[in-house]
Amino acid sequence: MAHLTKTQAQARADQVRAFRAEQTLLSEQGLLQLPSDTAAIREYHDNLLHELQQAQDVDLSEGARHLSLGMQIVSFLGASALAASLFFLFYQYWGYFATATQVIILIAAPLVSLAVACWVQRLDSSGYYAKLAGLVSFVSWVLNIVMLGSIFNITPSPNAFAVFALYGFLLAYLLQVRLLLAAAIICSFIFIGAQFGTWMGSYWIYVGESPEHFLLPTLFFFALPLWLDQTRLHGFAAIYQLLSVVVFFIAVLILANWSGGSYLPWSPTVIEGCYQMVGFVASALLVIYGLRTGAANLMLAGNVFFALFLYTKFFDWWWDWLPKYLFFLVIGLTAILALMVFNRLRSTQQKAQSTHQAAGGGV
Repeated sequence: MAHLTKTQAQARADQVRAFRAEQTLLSEQGLLQLPSDTAAIREYHDNLLHELQQAQDVDLSEGARHLSLGMQIVSFLGASALAASLFFLFYQYWGYFATATQVIILIAAPLVSLAVACWVQRLDSSGYYAKLAGLVSFVSWVLNIVMLGSIFNITPSPNAFAVFALYGFLLAYLLQVRLLLAAAIICSFIFIGAQFGTWMGSYWIYVGESPEHFLLPTLFFFALPLWLDQTRLHGFAAIYQLLSVVVFFIAVLILANWSGGSYLPWSPTVIEGCYQMVGFVASALLVIYGLRTGAANLMLAGNVFFALFLYTKFFDWWWDWLPKYLFFLVIGLTAILALMVFNRLRSTQQKAQSTHQAAGGGV
């Protein structure tokens, strides 16, 4: 079972549990009479669940699933607290050390924390402690770069974010930590956007004033899981695509309402109108893509941003001259219309699934 990802292993365990629950329910209602040789099936399932639990630390009950979620939250809070402790420890006693000692500490901190994270990963089957150590190592690396720059009076540069991103990607793939992957992607967005800004003649620290800098990087990172297989890494493809979608649509939403951040040589009305159209079309395409690929998070993101673009247009068109009760009535009716459309799509999908299952049963 080592070839299964954690998501696949958890889905297989849930399938076995659902099979047993339905089997028990049908037996209690007298609709299913089990033969006497079902012990072999139960033994097979017991061994399968044991292998899945040992290989991928899957949850074998609802209680265990809830506890796993709690452990993820606690590990994140613990890592944040340890990182804050490390940060304030540096600043509390930093002035007491000589420059050579400061450099040695800064170089040693991420290396030692990385070694600890790798060592803990070998001992910890659940991975929670290794993830915690990995987050601390990433913070140590960031402190390393920032404080070395301060010691040697190095001019701030967007290249620091490239270094942060590289170490974040290294830790994320080494320890399989989705939070570190998200941090690395965000650092990559900042670095690429700042580089675009520098090439266009602006100072890199004002990267947020030109949202167009982020459009190409988001498209690249969205397509990356389609080129490089991420199925063996739990949740990595979703992080790539969801973060790219959020940054892309925020940039488009800003440009659709503020043409001053665009390089396009057109009038403000034309620029904002073009980006409004891009937002509507892209969010609708994202909903269709999410439906076709079964990516519920992408479909939800597409719905949310389509609604945001729609409601901002409603505000531009009608807020100043429509009575407020009529304005909100229009919004409510629009929401009802959207529900009808989604319900229609849902019914169509369910009919298609039923037809497919019937055809499979006939075979």
